[in-house]
Amino acid sequence: MGGYRLGVDIGGTFTDFVLEEVGTGRLHLAKTLTTPGDPSDAVMAGLAELLARSGVAAAAISQIVHGTTLGTNAVIERTGARTGLLTTEGFRDVLAIGREARYDYYDLQLELPQTLVPRPLRLGVAERMDRDGKVVAALDREQLAAAVAALRQAGVASIAICYLHAHKNGAHEAETAAHIAAVAPEIYVSLSSQVAPEIREYERTSTTVINAYLQPLMDRYLARLAARLAAMGVGCDLQLMLSSGLLTTSEQARRFPTRLIESGPAGGVKLAERFAALTGRRDLIAFDMGGTTAKAALIHHGEAAVAREFEVARLDRFKRGSGFPVRVPCVEIEEIGTGGGSLAWIDGLGQLQVGPRSAGAVPGPACYGRGGTRPTVTDADLVLGYLDPGYFLGGEMTLDVAAARRAIEEHVAAPLGLTLAQAAWGIHRVANEDMANAFRIHAMEHGRDPSRYALLSFGGAGPVHAYGVARILRSPAVLAPSRAGVASALGFLVAPVASEAVRAYVTRLDRIDWQHLHGLLAEMEASGRRFLATTGVDCGDLTVSRSADMQYVGQMHDIAVALPPGPLTEADAPALKQAFFDRYRDLFHRTAELKVEALNWRVTVSAAAPPLDLLLRPASAGEALKGERLAWFPEADGFLPTPVFDRYALAAGTVLAGPAIVEERESTLVVGPGARLSVDAFGTLVVEPPAVAAQEAA
Repeated sequence: MGGYRLGVDIGGTFTDFVLEEVGTGRLHLAKTLTTPGDPSDAVMAGLAELLARSGVAAAAISQIVHGTTLGTNAVIERTGARTGLLTTEGFRDVLAIGREARYDYYDLQLELPQTLVPRPLRLGVAERMDRDGKVVAALDREQLAAAVAALRQAGVASIAICYLHAHKNGAHEAETAAHIAAVAPEIYVSLSSQVAPEIREYERTSTTVINAYLQPLMDRYLARLAARLAAMGVGCDLQLMLSSGLLTTSEQARRFPTRLIESGPAGGVKLAERFAALTGRRDLIAFDMGGTTAKAALIHHGEAAVAREFEVARLDRFKRGSGFPVRVPCVEIEEIGTGGGSLAWIDGLGQLQVGPRSAGAVPGPACYGRGGTRPTVTDADLVLGYLDPGYFLGGEMTLDVAAARRAIEEHVAAPLGLTLAQAAWGIHRVANEDMANAFRIHAMEHGRDPSRYALLSFGGAGPVHAYGVARILRSPAVLAPSRAGVASALGFLVAPVASEAVRAYVTRLDRIDWQHLHGLLAEMEASGRRFLATTGVDCGDLTVSRSADMQYVGQMHDIAVALPPGPLTEADAPALKQAFFDRYRDLFHRTAELKVEALNWRVTVSAAAPPLDLLLRPASAGEALKGERLAWFPEADGFLPTPVFDRYALAAGTVLAGPAIVEERESTLVVGPGARLSVDAFGTLVVEPPAVAAQEAA
């Protein structure tokens, strides 16, 4: 592949661009404010500016990889399509009943998430498959026709079809889809047998409904974006980042938008994995803080965990069951509504709070000068001296210090009787505490001690807050890779194109029908290879990975267990059971000699990942000290004269003592007093807190 490769990440506040020249590794970077009304506006405006600045023709772009939070935001804000649900007669309320559990047993005013499909739009149709996929009752075509007519009359734009046991036999769902295509071709259709062909009725229904809810929105958006790119002169197809950190085609993304819900954050995690492989730092907390949210992923032994299910639009971010389950592979990420644009406010008890509400891109923080009057984290960082008002986005955007001061004074300092500096530090500190607490819980849920993991910081606001978050977590070091401000977009360019498939086959390990299992695995692998052949990748260098969702017989929750390569036979049964025990012990530190069963079988076929050798190059030597400014540090309980350094002039091997501020176009790193800052061979800034720095000196 020649020419240029482009990564585009749409965040809640900024849209990031990374343009790589294939062969040389030379990078061109850009950021522009996101346009919430139509995110493609920001993509086109930012790309036009980037191409003009770099002198690259649109026709020279050979690959575009895109990630977006459009799906997540649509579910949270309830801006998806009017959706209907067709299900087996008698099961229309599966969506509302859920797991029949309260996510908080002690909350007497508990609020449950409102379903995306109201009850009048959930209709039952007479039909029935048994648990093995055999037809018990044929599909009632007259009842189906009446149900489709009723939904069409109600004005639905999309229909989810989820019949009982369709994960074993999707014939009735396919017949229903054919009928809808014949009588109402304008209506989008999502089949559970294609979206989530897995056991567990509620999760399968929820995933299919969300897919149907998002499909019209995502289909129109991607079609519009592709047309605008083509009109600009871009000749390559658009590829999308999946929630699992792999890439897919635009056509697949338009059919299965549920697979893209966490696509943006997954890019940063992929970069963190590649960083771990390149540097040998295999235990990390990948910390991504942008304008709207902060995310963390645990990189253990060089890899991030991939869950088979997650929840979207939680009413309580720490409580399982308060959102909608989505049964698709997803990098395990802890997300919290704390970003540079998060609003600072005082609750009914007079306590300072930060987020989850955000100023977003419009109107943005008060210091943006775009109409915002409420104080945000970015306003506090500016008042504290961490940000240079004349060098935000490399000087492309000037920040209004006076507006930031007014916002903090009026809404935080005066009501709480604090000085301006105390109020600004309070906002910064609360944001750090909120993020550290969320990340600590995330690590502990995986049985890990966060104090043993270095904090890899990226995102526009990540390096500003990383030192404070790391001190709270007692992390041994903060790592800030080059181009940290656009890390997710950079991560898009190291992800491989892949096919992910799953089939349900519930069986005890000592009762497996090995011939049937071989057919399932072979069919999924062949399907993946056929898909990749259509994408233009090198099919001679494919990787096939297989896993099974296993549990003790009778358990309600399963874990992913890797399968060995090659054909599986009865002789492999003991090894599969031992693999389950090993994985279970790694997660829960104990096992039991009980029967084990598998529920779902998964196959991923992926192309080779693009190289990253030239993407994390050390900076060249030069005059690094830019000057000095006052910055607030709690160690001094006030402002300290702090040297400011140019990131691009810090050569590998450089060692500095804190306090210090290091600036690059897309982000700023803040280092506290007594800390040790060094530059490694990859150009990564490594910050060791005072205790670690003292040990190194000794």
